[in-house]
Amino acid sequence: MNKKTVVIIPLIVAVSVAAGILIGNLLNRNSYSYGALPQATNKISTVLNLIQSGYVDTVNMTSIVEKTIPEILDNLDPHTTYIPAKSMVKVEEEMSGKFSGIGVQFSIMEDTVRVIEVISGGPSSKIGLMPGDRIVRVNDSIIAGVHVTNATVLSLLKGKKNTKVTVGIIRKGSPGELEFEITRGEIPLYSVDVGYMIDNETGFVKISRFGNTTYREFMDKMAFLKRSGAQKVIVDLRQNTGGSLVAVLQMLDEFLDKGEPILYTQGIHQPRKTYNASGRNSWKGIKVFVLIDEFSASASEIFAGAMQDNDRGIVIGRRSFGKGLVQEQIPLMDGSALRLTVARFYTPSGRCIQSSYDKGNEEYFKHIQERFENMEQLVADSIHFVDSLKYKTKGGRIVYGGGGIMPDFFVPIDTTGNSDYFTAIYRKGLIYTFAYSYADEHRNELSKLKTAGEFDSYLDKKRALNDFIKFAETKGVARDVKGLKISGEIINTQLKAYIARNIIGEEGFFPIIKKIDKTLLRAIEISKQNLLVKNINNVKDTVSSQPKAE
Repeated sequence: MNKKTVVIIPLIVAVSVAAGILIGNLLNRNSYSYGALPQATNKISTVLNLIQSGYVDTVNMTSIVEKTIPEILDNLDPHTTYIPAKSMVKVEEEMSGKFSGIGVQFSIMEDTVRVIEVISGGPSSKIGLMPGDRIVRVNDSIIAGVHVTNATVLSLLKGKKNTKVTVGIIRKGSPGELEFEITRGEIPLYSVDVGYMIDNETGFVKISRFGNTTYREFMDKMAFLKRSGAQKVIVDLRQNTGGSLVAVLQMLDEFLDKGEPILYTQGIHQPRKTYNASGRNSWKGIKVFVLIDEFSASASEIFAGAMQDNDRGIVIGRRSFGKGLVQEQIPLMDGSALRLTVARFYTPSGRCIQSSYDKGNEEYFKHIQERFENMEQLVADSIHFVDSLKYKTKGGRIVYGGGGIMPDFFVPIDTTGNSDYFTAIYRKGLIYTFAYSYADEHRNELSKLKTAGEFDSYLDKKRALNDFIKFAETKGVARDVKGLKISGEIINTQLKAYIARNIIGEEGFFPIIKKIDKTLLRAIEISKQNLLVKNINNVKDTVSSQPKAE
């Protein structure tokens, strides 16, 4: 019988238990497993030794092993993976929230590397690089007009801290190539995209992933929103595929009372561990609305599930991905690592939300496509759960387990603005390309604008949409009156949002794109109804997400 363990948040952080790096215990378990399976492990060793000592030709044993490990792991669950040593740097950067480079965001358009943003205080800003600059050379490597890729550019610009790199720049208004020597430095990787006030009482926070810096970033944004008068906050976890368990536990601790359960984990070789809130609860008085979609996974589902099961927040959107497995990352001697699934996690009500992978790992990653084919993203009633998947929240509300978090309010994918015209310009990436070119061409006057509202008004007065229609014609997409009637609002809003992003960043993008974000608009509408979470099941709503039981 497993012994129940209650872990308080500060202790979790102190000993990094929640990070999943229980190397010693895992090695002990591995030793036990190897002892239990001598024939299987000895057979693999025997085969490799026979190849090395008797094969007709010279073989690269390292290459054979590297290719074999993923094949072995493919017999397990979809999230047990092998990370080669060459990939570990990127993995560690994503989790640590920083890397070493020159501090620019770039995009490759028309086979040219164009600087979108220069990170304030970073190496490039200190020596004078500017948005709109074209990077044509890195050291002795020409990167313009040679079909360069993102990976190549990153490999040239990134490097060890305090090392130097020389870049050649073409700048509008300056003759010839400008040369800059840049000393690489640490560049932050932000995981909280934006935090702003939607109205006088409602804040919005968009979290793109969970990393080691997410909790601090989130708390900074929440503090800003509270100072700005926020009584409600919409936490957007759409498209967020997860990340650090520590980060999401810390965040949830700021919303729950002492002793309230956050989640528990359990596996055959891991006794049950229960994670409870410590009572920090900094945002006790703020109402919370959580946005999820079919790509919200792992840590995002932990957040949504805990808020839902504790009746602390209202979840809005579409059923989440369904990743309820816990991995431990085990470093190997050559610098590579094994990310091994060791347990399942369960929401406070006892839900395991892991989607089935009985049909194999390849089919598992296609289940989102299957949901589209079953019309789930369009019609909530297409989702059917058996009674055995019913669970109850702290307040007695019915919620469902099995394959993701079901939202309290379902919002279908918006297809009303689709047209052949929009599809044609979308496939060619014309909105994004035009937005960059427009921002670059009008950078002097646009730089005088400071808020999303100012960009919105200015670009409408300048009839940027008309300029775009003419631009699209030069790229082979003819004006389509019918298509513009259907999709004009979406195209115009996206244009203005991307242009604003190119000048003032995410604070310009998100407030403008909100106009066509049906899920966010629905969340704002729900937030104004002053609903009590415990009474949600009784709310009569045309887009209620309550699925049918079988």
